[in-house]
Amino acid sequence: MSVDREKKFDPTEKELFDATLRDGSYAVDFQFEEKFVVELLGRLNETPVRRVEIGHGLGFDAERSGIRACNIDLRRWCEIAGAELTDSEWGMFAQPGFSRLTTLEELCDRGMSFVRVGMEAERVPENLDYIERATEICGQVYLNVMKSSATPAEEWPELLGGVTPAIAGLYVVDSYGSMLPDDVRRYVAVARDLSPVVGFHGHDNLGMANANSVAALDAGAAIVDGTLNGVGRGAGNAELESLAGILSILGDDRHDYEELARLAEFCRVALDTIPEDRNMQLLGGVIGVHSGFFPLIEEVCAEFGVDAAPVMRTAVDLAPRGPRKTDIRAAARRVAEHRHAVGVAV
Repeated sequence: MSVDREKKFDPTEKELFDATLRDGSYAVDFQFEEKFVVELLGRLNETPVRRVEIGHGLGFDAERSGIRACNIDLRRWCEIAGAELTDSEWGMFAQPGFSRLTTLEELCDRGMSFVRVGMEAERVPENLDYIERATEICGQVYLNVMKSSATPAEEWPELLGGVTPAIAGLYVVDSYGSMLPDDVRRYVAVARDLSPVVGFHGHDNLGMANANSVAALDAGAAIVDGTLNGVGRGAGNAELESLAGILSILGDDRHDYEELARLAEFCRVALDTIPEDRNMQLLGGVIGVHSGFFPLIEEVCAEFGVDAAPVMRTAVDLAPRGPRKTDIRAAARRVAEHRHAVGVAV
């Protein structure tokens, strides 16, 4: 499928997707008060936003990876969503490393409409069977290419070429919060040649999540994610209420930005979020390191007596497609050794 770059941006073809109760769970260590969840979903159901993602930030069954479980279990999430989202579809996130397809089947039996399966582009070929089996279980399966910018866009066709056409859509995901609008347009253009439905999920390390989301829509994305008040992992996400307001200015007043703004304020007041380390978030956005590594980076920096920025830069040099834990430690050691050598020479 070729991209029609002459097509005029029509905001009325676009959809806003709410991820507050999924990505936002990182900001509260996966512990949402049930009363808050019930009220938020009930009020969201009265808005024009028609897809809502809930549950653990990493995906269902995340506790199998060793991370802290949600205080609300899967059965209860399903009960609340089923009761409150009577006019909206709801779904969850999944990762092949720990999210079981048997669990997916149980969730769909309990009313879940969609699932978003996340992985890096390089991992797609080894998980083609998982993706296909997921489409056989769930009617709407979206493939979220995590850390999208770590893999050059021109490599996507080969890496994603084997994905079943049964997926509902393909997502460009700015996990590092490091993309700029031109980057987003380039990745969305490539994604549109692979899937008729393209989405964008932006993080706000550099304050670009809203602008990048608009760029994605302008480039042909059909769906953009947002969270109320931008609550989310690390620096947070594109702000759902702001995106609704921007679309209103552009001529699409379907999303009721006024009510979403009230809900954003409700979230701001009700949620006791984990304080953001702005230094680390900005460094991660500029250098291209995922916020999930920040605790480890702080640990090795203290151990080796070095600063975070050179460790991040060295880790990216060691692993341009995205550093792992071993790369972070190796980078800290290399920076410490270099500093010692320079000190001795002096």
